[in-house]
Amino acid sequence: MCNGSIMDKLVSFALPLMLSGILQLMFNAVDIIVVGRFSGSEALAAVGSTTALINVFTNLFIGISLGANVLAARFFAAGRKEEMSETVHTSITLALISGILMAFVGLVFSKGALELMGTPEDVIGLSTLYMRIYFMGMPFFMLYNYGAAILRAVGDTKRPLYFLIIAGVINAGLNMVLVIGVAGVGIATVFSQMVSCVLVLTCLCRTEGSYKLSFSKLSMKGYYLKQIFQVGIPAGIQSTVINFSNALLQSSVNSFGSTAMAGYTAANNILGFLYVSINSVTQACMSFTSQNFGVGKYKRMDRVLIDCMILSVGAALVLGCGAYFFGAEILQIYTEEADVIQCGVEILSITTVPYFLCGIMDLFPGALRGMGYSAVPMVLSIIGTVGMRVLWIFAFFPQHRSLYFLFISYPASWIATIVMQVVCYYFVRKHCYK
Repeated sequence: MCNGSIMDKLVSFALPLMLSGILQLMFNAVDIIVVGRFSGSEALAAVGSTTALINVFTNLFIGISLGANVLAARFFAAGRKEEMSETVHTSITLALISGILMAFVGLVFSKGALELMGTPEDVIGLSTLYMRIYFMGMPFFMLYNYGAAILRAVGDTKRPLYFLIIAGVINAGLNMVLVIGVAGVGIATVFSQMVSCVLVLTCLCRTEGSYKLSFSKLSMKGYYLKQIFQVGIPAGIQSTVINFSNALLQSSVNSFGSTAMAGYTAANNILGFLYVSINSVTQACMSFTSQNFGVGKYKRMDRVLIDCMILSVGAALVLGCGAYFFGAEILQIYTEEADVIQCGVEILSITTVPYFLCGIMDLFPGALRGMGYSAVPMVLSIIGTVGMRVLWIFAFFPQHRSLYFLFISYPASWIATIVMQVVCYYFVRKHCYK
């Protein structure tokens, strides 16, 4: 990451990440498609209504894994083997504890949170069942994500991809065996998460590098935990608060009834493919920036950001335009109900083409986190993204009640956040040259 050409290395790093995210969503799409086609729009709405809430509950700890990634990348690039090992063991211990905590939170608070979101009576029972089953897999989910973050920090994005392929095939197969319904989909998801968790931990245990995992050494060292938190907690808070705004948006969608909820579930899954594509470039930007920052190659960091912007905008425009022009045809894969498809098309028509703005919005905080600056990007993202969406939902949406108008809040919030993040990056980067 610190020598030679950049673009080809970015592509080789980001492409497996992108494929991992796409595969993960494809397997999730199988869940949604099977539920939508075999269990009807109410079951489809039930599964979809949990997405924003699950993200609110989990993204703090997923964000903290970014701190583990940044710290591990820095120590690995500098050849500091002892510090690297301590980071690995602290990170995995944190993942296990946070996973157990999230399982408890999900089991206890799922129904109450869904009621607060105004989930309709005809789907809340199924939504609660799915959410509780899903959260039983949180320890596996957290351990996989933290383990994969360590592998990405050392430049290995291929093995996490292979692990996801194996787990995803198992998930899809179990969907068919358990013939279906919300409970069957949830159980299949938890089992596949367990498989991916076992594979990534086995990989870390068998390596001979400085990132080798030994269960006997699991502990949380305060010095490394503090550094992980310095980068990870702001990232986690940012993600959690943004997903809280998405939960508010989900509540607004819920007010249109289960048909709109089902359409949003399908459309949101399609938007997920766009997000994981640009997020893989953001992850690459953060890892490359972190390693180059660790060895003092500041000008190379500038080139990394520019090349990442080219990749992110290009991928987002290709996929976004494809989703815009073929949205109705893609939605027909999820459901045959015309009303549900119409709701999905209405959402995609305003969110897909401008999705490249979301990529640009995420790149600058990614680069800043790679340099160890995480708090200010967090505040700016919350002000720009969450502030704009909350203002839109409560001030403008009630006078213009349509799904199309509701989702204009997406591109509006992206533009507002980009402006603030660019200004922030300029001053931080200027400070690095001094």
